[in-house]
Amino acid sequence: MFCRHSGICGGCDLLGKTYAEQLRLKAATLAGRLASAGVSMTPEFEPLFPNDRMPGGFRQKVAFVFGTSPHGSLVMGHYARGSQKVVPVTECPVHSARGNRVAFALRDQLVRAGVEAAGSRRGVLRHLLVRASQDNLQAVAMLVVTGNDKSLRRPVRALMDSADRPDGFFINIHPGPGPFMVGPKTIPIAGQRHVAESINGITFLISPAAFFQTNAMAAAALQRLVVSAIRGDRVLDLYSGSGLFSLALARESSRVVAIEENRVAVKDAEANARINRVAPGRLRLMCARVEDALPGLAREAWDAVVLDPPRQGCPPGVIAGVFDRLRPPCVVYVSCNPDALAAELPAMLRAGYRVDDVRVVDMFPHTEHIESVVRLSRLAN
Repeated sequence: MFCRHSGICGGCDLLGKTYAEQLRLKAATLAGRLASAGVSMTPEFEPLFPNDRMPGGFRQKVAFVFGTSPHGSLVMGHYARGSQKVVPVTECPVHSARGNRVAFALRDQLVRAGVEAAGSRRGVLRHLLVRASQDNLQAVAMLVVTGNDKSLRRPVRALMDSADRPDGFFINIHPGPGPFMVGPKTIPIAGQRHVAESINGITFLISPAAFFQTNAMAAAALQRLVVSAIRGDRVLDLYSGSGLFSLALARESSRVVAIEENRVAVKDAEANARINRVAPGRLRLMCARVEDALPGLAREAWDAVVLDPPRQGCPPGVIAGVFDRLRPPCVVYVSCNPDALAAELPAMLRAGYRVDDVRVVDMFPHTEHIESVVRLSRLAN
């Protein structure tokens, strides 16, 4: 796979290596992190792409940031590695083809209309997110802005009247700086509100403001690994998102309680449960912070817990709540950050658990990102 921005854009830092070399590097990195936590284990990769082929087009979630060129014109691209400098791009081969078409068509309309990036004197544009289905037949777009300024009306209308229009469009209001890409208020502008994606025979309605795995093929592999690792009937799914694991477990006849604090994701999960006809009593969805929900959940007995925390990992109170108080026989931890995983594993081991298996799913080829599934079991007392 060739990218003309390789070495300049901060997105794909391993693109200069063969794909087989990328996988070897990731396996060695994760093995080293595990060893630092007292776990001697060689992780296994779940095969998604042939080792001799450079993957492309695997990101169904397309994300760009807006900036201003040295000449004052609007640019759209990615951050340079380790900085907030925006590198303008004219292609992104790891993105879905449909998502790229929507994004670059909107960029062109915004440039023609003279709309400026946030940070300039009259700027409003922050980010553009496009969620496309794996087959590229559906796409919904969300423009993240400081305010719903009237300057946006003409370029958005022009996009929606063009051949490159998405099936749905949103404006997201993100007025001030902060750690999150998306702001608190989302306004539907036109068309459908979700993309429908099939993962291992389960239909998921995915809205652009809710979290769902960027790579649908990798999401399917993660789901298979988690479901196959679960033992028992009573399952607690923490940081459950739109229900990737909860729905699959409920379909496999487990009784699942799912905890998620993002209200948009919980609404998506509720819709997903309805359209997949999850049997009554098999799935209970709770909108709450995990650390707030755990004390009440500790009054019940659980056969297994799924942990799929954000990149920073679990707060110490969540680790203690699961491993010291709930103490289920089985825990499946889905990690997107080997450093956070290595920092948390010693507390799990001290609580009387052992690591049975570690699998790696290459969610983001050409990057140093490592997504792993760790199965732990409670030692006999």
